[in-house]
Amino acid sequence: MTIHLTRRRLMHGAIATTASTLIAPVARAQSAAFPGRPVKLVVPFPAGGATDLTARLLAGKLAEAWGQQVIVENKPGASGMIGGEQVARAPADGHTLLATITTHIQNPALFAKIPYDALKDFEPISQICLSYLVLAVKPDFPARDLREFIAAVRAAPGRHTFGSFGTGSSSHIVGERFARQQGLDMTHVPYKGAAPLVTDLLGGQVSSSWIDVSTATQHIAAGKLRPIVVTGPRRAPMLPAVPTLGELGYPGYEPLGWVGLFAPAGTPRPLIEKISRDVMRVVKLPEVQARLNEQTLVPVGDSPESFAATLRQDMALWAKIVADAGIKPQ
Repeated sequence: MTIHLTRRRLMHGAIATTASTLIAPVARAQSAAFPGRPVKLVVPFPAGGATDLTARLLAGKLAEAWGQQVIVENKPGASGMIGGEQVARAPADGHTLLATITTHIQNPALFAKIPYDALKDFEPISQICLSYLVLAVKPDFPARDLREFIAAVRAAPGRHTFGSFGTGSSSHIVGERFARQQGLDMTHVPYKGAAPLVTDLLGGQVSSSWIDVSTATQHIAAGKLRPIVVTGPRRAPMLPAVPTLGELGYPGYEPLGWVGLFAPAGTPRPLIEKISRDVMRVVKLPEVQARLNEQTLVPVGDSPESFAATLRQDMALWAKIVADAGIKPQ
């Protein structure tokens, strides 16, 4: 019996070695020829938000580098899961990619059923940039700082709302956690992205919002929104006068959001590495860095291995934050 098992294992090992020997040159050849047709970059949020702007900036530069069209396709809905599922089920040939945000690894802690595995069904390519959140209100809101904001909401229980750019997003988790910790009777209003959220915030349909700084900055600069406080380990570079939650004595809000690029699971490793190298090269371009900085996004551009480590770390971190906030899966 032992002899037969040993022979079988040796035979399987030899077959696997032969297969990998044959597949490797093919994968390298595919990588060298990539892309053979236009590449689709799926953004699971509406046009106009930080994710969409980042994806379009990246797509334009990759199209120049590859000599092929890179088409951004917005597929909003279900906290990014509609677009995510489309990419998870796409052919693993590098021609369909996903540009998404931290929601991707937060959803498993917030939803009982997800149509894919956030880690196993995707190949991480590169973290593109980091983003801050800001608590913003209209100028007529009766608060100029966080202490006054808390007092105003407590004085009118049930009357105030906070908007987020989606159920399960960083803005939802942070807003829910802060409201519960401070005993604020507020209603959460989710949107399908940052663009529709800021439209309703400006229009007075929601009284406050935890929104990405890149979407809010132009409206803050124009005096149409008032910033109250930001998340993150330090002040946002474009809002240096706005304090962080940590500074004001509210720890635990240091994690930043990110925009990252993924391919379907099973995409050949040489192809993942080629796309990642090209993305890193694009993110390091002075004009791209300047554009991201203008949007108050912090450029990153890292390797698949580095991004994979971030995903595992962030998934565990946000799961704990969700549990500590008492948010139950839907």
